[in-house]
Amino acid sequence: MKCNCVMAILIDKRTGSAVKVQELLTRYGCIISVRLGLHETKNCAEEGMIILSLFGEKKEIEKLENQLNMLERVKAKTMELTFDD
Repeated sequence: MKCNCVMAILIDKRTGSAVKVQELLTRYGCIISVRLGLHETKNCAEEGMIILSLFGEKKEIEKLENQLNMLERVKAKTMELTFDD
């Protein structure tokens, strides 16, 4: 079953986790329609957030979320979007 989802990924230590997160996002690139990266630029903060708009099989989106959550200092949460006519 396909679903529209928004995923927020919080990265506590960007410089240490960025490569592994990027590898996963590249692997799942076909289900990512929008990616927005946010971090404090004034002090180049180590904490950052990535917002994803996803469209794909629910199981594949859950798999991405689980793999991200297995990474040290990374937390991911998904919200499914449903719009009634």
